[in-house]
Amino acid sequence: MQQVQLSEVEQRVYQAVTTLEQRGQVPYPDLIGEEAGLTEEQVHAPLHQLTEKGLLHREDSPMAGLDFGPRFCARQMA
Repeated sequence: MQQVQLSEVEQRVYQAVTTLEQRGQVPYPDLIGEEAGLTEEQVHAPLHQLTEKGLLHREDSPMAGLDFGPRFCARQMA
């Protein structure tokens, strides 16, 4: 399996997502930003890039009528 090169910001965002998941928290962009020490706006580009690289996947709110926005979940790296 090839190594995926990540920028420092992408690494921080990925680590924030995995940390939130380990704590049982839902990785919404605002919480990801808080955990990574970035603003919510600053995490949008890295979230998109990590999704394109296949390291995160986006899930929309599963509850009808309650939209808290997308959440991003880590894919397990082999």
